Amino acid sequence: MNPFLSWLLLTLLVGAGLTVFFWPRRGLFEKWRRGLASTKRVLMEDALKHLYDQEYNGNICTLQSLSGALSITGDDAARLLHGLQTLELIDARADAFELTSAGRKEALRMVRSHRIWERYLADETGIDQTEWHARAEKLEHTMMADEIEKLAAAIGNPTYDPHGDPIPTASGRIPPKKGQPLTDLEENKFARIVHIEDEPSTVFAQLVAEGLHLGMQIRMLEKSPQRLHFVADGEEVILAPVVAANVTVEEVPKESMLSGPHETLLSLKIGEKGEVTGISPKYRGQQRRRIMDLGVIPGTIISKELRSASGDPTAYNIRGATIALRRSQAEMIQIRRLTEARTNGKS
Repeated sequence: MNPFLSWLLLTLLVGAGLTVFFWPRRGLFEKWRRGLASTKRVLMEDALKHLYDQEYNGNICTLQSLSGALSITGDDAARLLHGLQTLELIDARADAFELTSAGRKEALRMVRSHRIWERYLADETGIDQTEWHARAEKLEHTMMADEIEKLAAAIGNPTYDPHGDPIPTASGRIPPKKGQPLTDLEENKFARIVHIEDEPSTVFAQLVAEGLHLGMQIRMLEKSPQRLHFVADGEEVILAPVVAANVTVEEVPKESMLSGPHETLLSLKIGEKGEVTGISPKYRGQQRRRIMDLGVIPGTIISKELRSASGDPTAYNIRGATIALRRSQAEMIQIRRLTEARTNGKS
């Protein structure tokens, strides 16, 4: 090829490359710069949340605690804390750090955003509860304060997230902690679950697998350094103390406890009937509303009609209509088993 044409082609290619890289607002450099700024902002907001969590739980924030919470190096944590100090969002006290009034206001804004998103994911989507926290961690950084208020209004301005954590008000008010760790509940004492910690995720997944949820009734049977043995809504559960510490309960008198365990539609045999007494608190949001729209409300008589060849779903007669429910749905509907004599005159 002609040397001049080769030089011209190379010049054009280099020029095109530089244009793509440095194009105003849309170039690769600008996108990289914005991405870097966004990452820095997210880290600063997460750092403020960590400082607030430490403060709320009566702990102190250190360089090491921040590094561990955000999974960053000690040097990066030091630079992050220095940046927050420069913005007058935190103060240093010896080897510890604490929020200023401005920092606390910003931290509470992020906590509010996170917990409203968790409430939304729990009540308005079918996303599994083990995914709520991780998704809210990303979504909380995507909206301005006025957008969060619109989302809060759309879901009824909730005061607690689905794990039992209080949601700060728009003005930054938040109620104090209540209850005690399940590990502190004495033998033969009664309580209700008021909070289940969602971090670390592996521990939360284990608690979910055990069927524990907010409002569940607890009676402590036996405690030792190796295990906690208790009854939850009539079902016996055994947990290691390190896992049970992630559950908060509020002690209640024995007289206020309801009997258990609950029977469910799943326990009926073909041809048997049951009267709906409730829907499990674990069944929430759109799923709960769909079940209630089918007429599954307290007092409804449901009979088990036919099981599919695979065993799932099963056909039930609900208010004169034959409706197929999957096993996962039937086990969430609490009933009182009825004899034929007791169903006469009821529908």
